[in-house]
Amino acid sequence: MGNLLKNFLIILAAFLLIAVVFSSFSGFSTEPERVGIQEFITQVNNEQVKEVVVEGSKMVVTLHDDTKEVVKKETGESLSELFKNYGVEPEKSTKINIDIRENEGASYVLGSILPFLLPFLLIGVFIYFMMRSIQGANSRALMFGQSGAKEFNKDEKNKVTFKDVAGVKEAKEELSEVVEFLRNPKKFLDLGARIPRGVLLLGSPGTGKTLMARAVAGEAGVPFFHISGSEFVEMFVGVGASRVRDLFKKAKKNSPCIVFVDEIDAVGRRRGAGLGGSHDEREQTLNQILVEMDGFDPHTNVIVMAATNRPDVLDPALLRPGRFDRQVILDNPDIADREAILKIHAKKKPLSKDVELRRIAERTPGFSGADLANLLNEAAILTARKNRKTIEMEELFEAIEKTMLGPERKSRVITKKEREITAYHEAGHALVAHFLPNTDPVHKISIIARGRAGGYTLKLPSQDKHMHTKSEYLEEMSVLLAGFLTEKYIYNEVTTGATSDLRRATQTARKLITDFGMSDELGPRTFGQKEEMIFLGREIHEQKDYSEKIAEQIDAEISKFIDRAVKKADEIIRDKKEELQKIVDLLLKQETIEKEEFEKLLGEKPEIT
Repeated sequence: MGNLLKNFLIILAAFLLIAVVFSSFSGFSTEPERVGIQEFITQVNNEQVKEVVVEGSKMVVTLHDDTKEVVKKETGESLSELFKNYGVEPEKSTKINIDIRENEGASYVLGSILPFLLPFLLIGVFIYFMMRSIQGANSRALMFGQSGAKEFNKDEKNKVTFKDVAGVKEAKEELSEVVEFLRNPKKFLDLGARIPRGVLLLGSPGTGKTLMARAVAGEAGVPFFHISGSEFVEMFVGVGASRVRDLFKKAKKNSPCIVFVDEIDAVGRRRGAGLGGSHDEREQTLNQILVEMDGFDPHTNVIVMAATNRPDVLDPALLRPGRFDRQVILDNPDIADREAILKIHAKKKPLSKDVELRRIAERTPGFSGADLANLLNEAAILTARKNRKTIEMEELFEAIEKTMLGPERKSRVITKKEREITAYHEAGHALVAHFLPNTDPVHKISIIARGRAGGYTLKLPSQDKHMHTKSEYLEEMSVLLAGFLTEKYIYNEVTTGATSDLRRATQTARKLITDFGMSDELGPRTFGQKEEMIFLGREIHEQKDYSEKIAEQIDAEISKFIDRAVKKADEIIRDKKEELQKIVDLLLKQETIEKEEFEKLLGEKPEIT
């Protein structure tokens, strides 16, 4: 309808333009005065007429004084008959120069036909554009079942290889076999080896699954077809299956190649599980994918790669041998990998000579590759905002905090009392964290609001950890409760600023009991059957597998763990009151304290046991 309206408006504008042109020409032309037949006869009788030019029913009369007039006569009536009917004497008519002109040629045809033909021409042009739009819609309808897969790696400049992917050494080793197979399949086929037809990349969002797939295609030097799982499914039944067939048809024509399906969980969910609702079209599309992967010619060098961060919801038929039987896990990078990733993303950015990417890697535990790329981008934006030419450590540290907590809110209006309470609250966190041996060292304290936080204490581990002890969790709970306890100790009352800390401390205590089996009273077992989203770490639902009596014991144990954490934190706050006041005074003076200044005030942190 939009195209039809557009074409109609174009035709209307053209018609108006033609009308304006014709009217402008007619406005410039000067038509002779029109007179009646009776007056013309009188002029002939008075011998005033010099010449008469007859053009059909129109007569152009020229008088002796060169004045021109137009006279209309009946169609089919000759001039001589006109003179005879009005009784003009022959002697007077013979004195007039009479010129008879026939209507012929293009001017006659246009003059007589164009007034009737022009409306039909306009209608015809309108119908033509309308039919053309309908034909375009029909052709699009015929293309509806074709896949929208995009082919990459045609341009050598944008080619991605394993050099552009830092870390994930094990994943590279697994995928190097795929690269070797695509380069030299005969080497494997001669030995009777069968390279997996499907490779499933698993990992948290931002760990580089798509980048790794492009690197495999770049290393192998083969075409790379990229499509999202959501692009298969439409509301029309059969379209998704048709697109799958078209995709694999293209892949076989371009063999050897790689077909990469991003977010395959959009179409590959478990059939009949009810998770996410039943969708016949999605199931038909999944069935077609399964058939196509099974129906491959064993000599066809097409490898299907897919990526997801939700392997728990995939249909088992996708994961069986012969389909996605090779699963490659991409974890979040460790400190060495983070440094390597930062070096790759920093290549096109002007870093200052004093920038130490190792320190940035130390401050970014848990960051994915995408987070690190975003960090450097934020640092570049901050540098441009300050009208500097090179990126300094200051901008990089600020970008870390902005990525983790949000932008600074210096314009937030707070009272002097609230500012002081925030300083004591954050000083309490930092003090307890410093004097407990199994907690992470404090890197920064600030009472400048960021995001939703009124202030923050930044603690970062000195090395990456994969396992944690009960002592570490209990001391972390003491740190979380330290802000609440400091407010209570100084002001004999508490504020709502500790709400998030209390919630996190309670959740930690519950996990110690129900998930980690660290309760002496309840013993080494778990409580509750939880269904979690793998890699995302979020619980979908929990089913109780314990009685109400056990539930009461769990609540009592949570209170015990919290009481132990409170006791330990309270002892440090009371024993180190002078150190607490030093931190508060410095915070109120300069709003932020970095690690070096903090350790000058309190000394070095005790060794971790």
